Amino acid sequence: MKKILWAFLFAIPVLTFAQKKEELIAEIKANPKNVESLKTIQKVGGYYPEYKELRELYKGLDKSVRKSRDGKVFDNYLKRLEASSVGKKAPAITQFTPEGEPYSLSDLRGKYVLIDFWAAWCPDCRRENPNLVKTYAEFKDKNFEILGVSFDRKLEDWVKAIKNDNLTWKHISDLQSWQNAAGTLYGVRAIPQNILVDPQGIIIARNLHGEDLNVKLRELLK
Repeated sequence: MKKILWAFLFAIPVLTFAQKKEELIAEIKANPKNVESLKTIQKVGGYYPEYKELRELYKGLDKSVRKSRDGKVFDNYLKRLEASSVGKKAPAITQFTPEGEPYSLSDLRGKYVLIDFWAAWCPDCRRENPNLVKTYAEFKDKNFEILGVSFDRKLEDWVKAIKNDNLTWKHISDLQSWQNAAGTLYGVRAIPQNILVDPQGIIIARNLHGEDLNVKLRELLK
C-alpha cells in the first residue's frame, strides 16, 4: 500500500502557478537533508521533466536522502527518464488493445510514431485529443502513426473515450492506471505526455503538442 501511495504522490506533480521554478530550486538547495525535497524536485520537472536538470538537483541532496528508500526510487525514475530521452532508442512496449490482442511499438517500425500517454479520466488529455485528431488527419497517410497508451483502469471508460473523442489510431494499455508499465518505463509521472519516435526507433522529440507537433511533422514529412 505504501508503495502505491508513493507512486501516486509522485505521479501528480502539483506545481502551483504562484510558486516559481526558481523558488522551488532554492527550496531544494536549502533543504538537502529533507526527503521531502525529492517531491520538490519532481515539481520542478512538472509535465516537461529534463533529466539532466533533475539529476543535478538530486546530486545536490545529502547522501542520507539519496540512499534512502525514496531516494533510490527517485534515482530509478531519473534513469528511466535518461533512457527515454531524445537520441535514445525507444524502449520496447507491448500491451493489449481494447480487443484484448497484444500490440507492440515495434509493430509500427518504419514509421514516425507519436507515443501518446493519456487517460479517459484526465481532463487535460481530453482537451488535447481534438488537436491530435486534426494532426492525425493531416499526417496519417504520410508515414505517421499514433500509439495511444492509456493510464486507465476501467476498460469500459477507456473504450468509451476512444469512441467519443474519435481516436482512430492504435491504442494499448495494461489497465494499471499510474502503475502502467510503459509509463514507468518512459518515466511518465504526469499526463498528457508524448514521445516522438523516428522510423528507426530513435526518440527525436518529447512533449510536442498542438501546432508545435504539426510544425515538427511537416518538417520531417516533406
